This record gives sequence, structure tokens and C-alpha cells, in this order.
Amino acid sequence: MRIAWLRGRRRWWSAAVVVGLFGSLLVSACASPPAGASPAAVSPPQAAVASKYVILTFDDGPSQYTPQVLALLRQYGVKATFFELGQNVARYPAITHRVRAAGHSVQNHSWSHPDLRYVSWTKFRSEVLDTDRVIRAQTGITPHCLRPPYGGANALTYRRAASLGKKLRLWTVDPEDWSRPGTSTIVRRVLSKVHNGSVILLHDGGGNRSQTVAALPTILRTLKSRGYTFYTTTCT
Repeated sequence: MRIAWLRGRRRWWSAAVVVGLFGSLLVSACASPPAGASPAAVSPPQAAVASKYVILTFDDGPSQYTPQVLALLRQYGVKATFFELGQNVARYPAITHRVRAAGHSVQNHSWSHPDLRYVSWTKFRSEVLDTDRVIRAQTGITPHCLRPPYGGANALTYRRAASLGKKLRLWTVDPEDWSRPGTSTIVRRVLSKVHNGSVILLHDGGGNRSQTVAALPTILRTLKSRGYTFYTTTCT
């Protein structure tokens, strides 16, 4: 990913956390379907939501690392939400199909990763709807969630997203794995910050994600040992 992209991550990280605290209140936690059921996420009744849960999310895919992530999620019996870039879905359509077929939630992260606060309405609309189109072609479902790149969300972004039938979904735990700080650092940052209801941000695309893949087993194993249940989000 370009240097400007990395700088943008740093620039808007603080804002993303603040907005993410608000966005997390809007998350629709959805249980993974029982074996043999449709992979569509099912909204559980309030009483059915686990007392301790997290929502695990992956951004910027699909990529060549996504199958490795899928294998680990399957190994640990975890469902996640993938916020995918339209240009990457167009490049790896079969992987998006696999993500959905495995029972994970596939949602919209724009087409080319611009800061949606600073684009025209025409650009905003094409970034979202073109991504919807390629995701729908592989999953049969139109995403209802939109994760704005860099966590760039303001009142205009919320209004524009709503006009396209989208709810914004951000995060509350960001280990900055995109910067490749080291596998142990990614693990430590996640496990030290996570709490009940956390929305964890990781990346399966946008660059070399070998450190994220390497960190995932310890993160999943530890969270499960702490009694956390994993839910997905569909914004419906």
C-alpha cells in the first residue's frame, strides 16, 4: 500500500477511535448460524447474546492472505466480518465467495480506499455502489454496513451512507497491524485493550499481512480461553 495510505492511517487513528466508540454502540451483533443452516447471519434475541463477546473484523481484503485467515478462523470455530475493497473483490472474486460460503459477513469498505469525507457525492456514490455490485455478484447479498477508510466519518459521511442504505461501522481496538509492528506487538495490543463488546480491527489485505496471520492463533485461543464469544455484524 502506498506511503500516503500509511500516513493517512496514522493521521486519522485518534479520530477513528473516538468515532469508533460511538459507532460501536450501533453495531448489530449477529450470531453465527448453526451447522447446516444458511450462512446468513441471524440476529439473536437480546437474551441470547453472550455475556462476554467481541466482534472480529478484517479490512482491505480480499488478498492472498485471506485464505490463511479463513483456515485459522475455521480451526478455532470463529466467525468474523470482512470489510472488503471493491477493487480487491474484482481481483480475487473467488476468495470473496469463499469468505461468504464459510459463514462470515462480507461488508463494504469502499472501492479504492479514499477518505470519504473529502470526496464528491458522485465519487462517494460510485465508491460504495460499485463495491456493492462486485460483492453481490459473489455473495448474492448487498452489504448494509460501510466502514469508511481511515475511520473517516463526519455528519456528511453518515448522511450520505444512510441515503445509500448503509450504516457506518468502525472499531474500538486497533493494534495497527497494518504498520507491521511485529507479531508479538499485535497480540499484546489486542489482548491488552479488548473488553466485552469490543470491535477488533485487523487486516487481511493492503500489504504484507504475514504478521497478522501469525498473531491470529494466539489472539483467538486467548480470547476463547477468557470466555469470549465471537459475533459478526450485518447492520440489518
